[in-house]
Amino acid sequence: MTNTMNATNMTNATKNDTQTTARATTLVIGGNGKTGRKVAEKLTAQGRPVRVGSRSGEPAFDWNEPGTWLPALEGVDRVYVTYYPDLAFPGAVEQVGAFAEAAVAAGARRLVLLSGRGEEAAQLSEEKLKASGADWTIVRASWFNQNFDESFFLEPVLAGVIALPTADGVEAFVDTEDIADVVVAALTDDRHIGRTYELSGPRLMSFADVAAELSEVTGREIAYVPVSDEAYRAELREHGLPEDFAELFTLILDGRNAHLVHGVEEVLGRAPRDFADFASRAAATGVWDVPSA
Repeated sequence: MTNTMNATNMTNATKNDTQTTARATTLVIGGNGKTGRKVAEKLTAQGRPVRVGSRSGEPAFDWNEPGTWLPALEGVDRVYVTYYPDLAFPGAVEQVGAFAEAAVAAGARRLVLLSGRGEEAAQLSEEKLKASGADWTIVRASWFNQNFDESFFLEPVLAGVIALPTADGVEAFVDTEDIADVVVAALTDDRHIGRTYELSGPRLMSFADVAAELSEVTGREIAYVPVSDEAYRAELREHGLPEDFAELFTLILDGRNAHLVHGVEEVLGRAPRDFADFASRAAATGVWDVPSA
């Protein structure tokens, strides 16, 4: 009888935990971004309440306006933390640390942080988040496939020339769908508390390789042109972008990420999506179509 009652109590406790998790509101910072949008969609599809944390959200959230943090955290149990423009940028450590403390004080116990592979500066933000006392998970990702159709590499692809200071360096580009699947698992499954996962795609690619695959799926020539760091910084200034972006390419140049990691398999039990699959899907949307002259 006692064993039966204990089993029943454990079943009820599990059921209650599941119901509590399902009711809990998740704040998705950057909920309109490349990974945040997909995380919000996947959580919503599971019937989990989501609040989008952005300057256009309701209530608004702005990293540079700490007064917006607590209203966005009201009634929130867990948070997907993404930082724009990058955790390696000046000021990120202080802001992430202050936000994590505010989140825990407001009742948000589960924090999942999107970080970058091989970024020492980003790891300082990771430590600040861990020190908050939260139930944390760190997700360190390689460069995104979607940088080529949703972000700063889209314009070069449309122009037919990808000019970057990466020489022959290689990267294991990862799909944001895989990142989102891992993040959702970390937000909803206690087994991922206190874990750090590194995510990559299934193969290493140079930017010349990327250009060749994009040429194939678009049916037009897209060239990779290596440029100097100085020339790239000048281009960033011309477009009004932070020169700190150039620092991120050192991760490719020095080879620190020139190997595959297996966080996707570890969390999801399957292989990560390949760049070729991403390129085919993106090309089918017409995002890289260029009108004929």
